[in-house]
Order: sequence, then structure tokens, then C-alpha cells
Amino acid sequence: MPNRPQPSRSPTGGLLFGLVLTLAAVLLFAYYMTSQLAGLRALQSNMVDRNRKDSLQLLRVQNDLNSLALAMRDMLDAREPYPLTAWKAQFERIREDLDAALKIEDSFAPMQRTAEQRTYLSQSLGQFWDATDRMFALASSRKEAEAREQIQVTLQARQAALSTAVSRLLIQNNEGEEQATAEITKIYDRVQRQLYLFLGAALLVIVLTSLYLIRSNRLIFAQLEALSEQRSELAQKLISTQESTLRHLSRELHDEFGQVLTAIGSLLTRAGKQMPGDSSLRQDLKEVQEITQSTLNKIRGLSQALHPVLLEEAGLEATLDWYIPTVERQTGLAVHYEKSGAAFSVETAAGVLLFRVVQESLNNISRHAQTNEAWVRLTYGAKDLALEVEDHGQGMRPEKGQHGIGMVAMRERAELICGTLEFLRPEAGGTRVRLSVPREQVEAHAG
Repeated sequence: MPNRPQPSRSPTGGLLFGLVLTLAAVLLFAYYMTSQLAGLRALQSNMVDRNRKDSLQLLRVQNDLNSLALAMRDMLDAREPYPLTAWKAQFERIREDLDAALKIEDSFAPMQRTAEQRTYLSQSLGQFWDATDRMFALASSRKEAEAREQIQVTLQARQAALSTAVSRLLIQNNEGEEQATAEITKIYDRVQRQLYLFLGAALLVIVLTSLYLIRSNRLIFAQLEALSEQRSELAQKLISTQESTLRHLSRELHDEFGQVLTAIGSLLTRAGKQMPGDSSLRQDLKEVQEITQSTLNKIRGLSQALHPVLLEEAGLEATLDWYIPTVERQTGLAVHYEKSGAAFSVETAAGVLLFRVVQESLNNISRHAQTNEAWVRLTYGAKDLALEVEDHGQGMRPEKGQHGIGMVAMRERAELICGTLEFLRPEAGGTRVRLSVPREQVEAHAG
């Protein structure tokens, strides 16, 4: 006996593992992308936006300092007809604007700015305003010369130092913005690189999963092919065994029981002749003889139904010529039998299989089609032999739980002779069973 193929391991576990691995990779990458984007958003918000807003306030401070420088230059101009105290209102407006700008700038100061840098600007500006107050106090005391000297010696120097400090902060902000831009570029590059790596890994997982699935499918299909071959061999043996059994039963019924009943009938006929003509016993013997003859006819009919001897003696065509009228008498079907093409001799084994298809189809029509008419067509072609059985009844309606073993048996018989079996629906309704077999598979050749 051939070794039974071992069942291959189901690929479900591997496929589920691949799916879980892929989903985990997607989730991890999504988390990574989210964290990177969040960091990028924080960097852009904390550095770039803060630096830009802080730079705007520093420019505002620098503009006010430039206004102070211009005012002090005009105050030192001897051609100016106004006293120094006339500039006090302008200084007060600039002072208020500077204080407001520094408060806003302090809220937007970059994180990298040191505490010394934060306090230097406010302390220097406070010292500048203290010196300004002293200068205006001297001017109010009519000490114009001392007040101008205070401007030249102290105020202009402090204003220049403040302008330099603000310029440094602006440069520092520009450098910080450039660093932030570079850092953002690095993040984008890193995310892009990680994206390519993830896509490559995902593609690799998909390829490996696909290869595993292909290999598993090949193993499964190979196993199915082996099982199909075993099933085909088993079907051949079962059909061969079935036909052998039916042939044996047919011969037993025809030879053994038929001969016994024939002998009984002959003895009853002889005994009846020896009885008086009006004897009641002779009438009984005649009645028994009729029963015996009826039983003999039924056994012969059953023998032919099990395995028609005509298949071996006269071939398929003659068997169908005998069988179709028999079906009409037994079932009440009106069977229209049509033959076409140049007839050729059909090999006995193939003829048995073809006859069984006709037999099963007509039985199905008589039982299930709910019609009293059928068509049988036998067509001899140049390359094939076509056999059709058609009805215009209710058609095939397989019920739940009905496996259609007859249809399965017909398919198995068709496969044994390399035939093609089709179940079609004619335009008029019902069912058409069509079996097409290559001629070389069924034609009988003289040995």
C-alpha cells in the first residue's frame, strides 16, 4: 500500500504571526512618527516662534534706543533754540514704550538665554533712566552746561552700550533660529530615513509572508493532488467493484434463478397436461405457472437493469435501443431518443460508464423533475462522443443536506474516461446533462 501523506502544518499560525508583527511594526512606527512630530512642533513653537516674537520686541527696543540717540544728538546741537527740558516729554514717551517692549520681550525670551543676559538689559536701562533723570534735574536748575556734559559723558555711552547689547541679542536670536532650522532639518531627515527603513521592513515582511503562504499553498495543493489521485483510484476501484458485483448478481439472477424458475414452469406445464381438463387442480397449476412466468420475467428485467448483457454482446447503441423503451414502460416517461453522426464501436468498459450516466439521469428525471417527457441524444463526432439527457421539468433544486451522490457518481464515471460532464439549463427550463468524451478514450479497436 502506498504511504499515506502526512498532513502538512496549517499556515494559519504563521500568517497570524506575520499579521501581528506587521501591525506591531505599524503601531510602533506610528508612535515614533507621532513623537517626532510632537517634538518638531514643540521645537518650532518654543524656539522658532519665540525667537521671532522676541526679535520683533528687540527691534522695537532698538528703534526706541535709536530715537533716544537722535534726540540726544539734537540736544547737544548748540543751534537748537529749545532748552533741554523741552525734550523731557519725548523721553517719557520713549521710556514708557521701552518698558512695555521689555516686559513683552522678557515673556518671549528664548530658553537658552542666561539669567545674566536677562538682568543686564533691564539693569542697564534702569541706570540709563537714572542718569537721564539727573540730567533733566540739572537742566531744570538752569545748569545747561553740566546737563549737556552729562549727556556726552554718561547718556550717550549708556545708550551705545544698550544698543550693542540689543544687537547681540538679535544676533543670538538669529543664530538660535538657524540652529532650530538645522535641528528641524535633521528631524525631517531622520523621519524620512526611518520611513524608508520601515517601508523596507514592511516590504520584507510582506515578501516573507507571501513566500511562506506560497510554500504552504504548494504543500497543501500537493497534498490535495495526492488525495485527489487516491480518491480517483478509490473511485475507480469502487466503480469497478460495483460493476463486478452487479454483473455477478445479474448473472446469478439470470442463470441460477432463471433456470430454476424455467424448470419449475416446465414441470408445472407437464403436470398440468396430465390432469383432467376440468380438474380444479389443473386450474391451480396453471395459475401457479403464470405466477412463475411473471416472476421469471421480473427477474430477467431486474437482471438486465443491474447489468445489461447487451452491453457486452451488442454494444452501447443496441443497449440504449432496448433500455429506453423499457424505461418508458416502467416509468411512464415519453423518451425521445435521437442518434446522429457516423456510428463507431464503443469499448465495453466505456459503454458501461456511459450507460450508467443515462440510467442515473433518467432515474432523476422520473423521480424529481415532475415531468413526463425527456430527450436522449447520442452524437458520434469526428473527435468525440457526446451524450445528452434533457428534461423540461423543475430543474435541479438541491435541498439542504442533500449531497447529490448520483451526480457525484456521474462525475467520477466521466473522469474515468477523461470526459467532460456538464449540468446545463436549457432555454425551456429543466436540466440538460451533457457528457462529452474524446473518441480515442471510448472507441473499440479490433485486437
